[in-house]
Amino acid sequence: MKRRLACSLILATPFLAAPAIAQGPVAPHEWLFGSWTGGMFPAADTIGPRCTAQPTVIFTRDVVLRSGLLDPAYRQRIIETVVTRADGATFRFSPVVPPGASAARLPPDIAFGCPAGPDVLEVRRIGPDEIVFPDCRDMPSPLRRCGSPER
Repeated sequence: MKRRLACSLILATPFLAAPAIAQGPVAPHEWLFGSWTGGMFPAADTIGPRCTAQPTVIFTRDVVLRSGLLDPAYRQRIIETVVTRADGATFRFSPVVPPGASAARLPPDIAFGCPAGPDVLEVRRIGPDEIVFPDCRDMPSPLRRCGSPER
């Protein structure tokens, strides 16, 4: 009986520790995780299925996705680095065009239209559920988190 219990505990140990290992360290931009609406136009309908069905921007641990104005397919940008500060964060994405290659075949909305270039995104926090992408021509309006109360 003791031998069977010992074997069971040894076999179960990796499963007991798995949730702690799977979570890993906290991402510096965790406060942005989730779906955001607005950006291209003023944010409306932040509560309910309309917002969660087609958000403008989605932040995850490793990827930022954005929808286009004319094409509902999401453009995926892989996060290379994130630097956070009290009022926001700066994302540097993996380049979409390898050095020496042509950008002629890229969708026009692969970036955010920001002055720092296609592989950099500045995010400024206005409130707990509101952000802006300063000076980004593709996203001139504030974004609001889906699920946040209406103002």
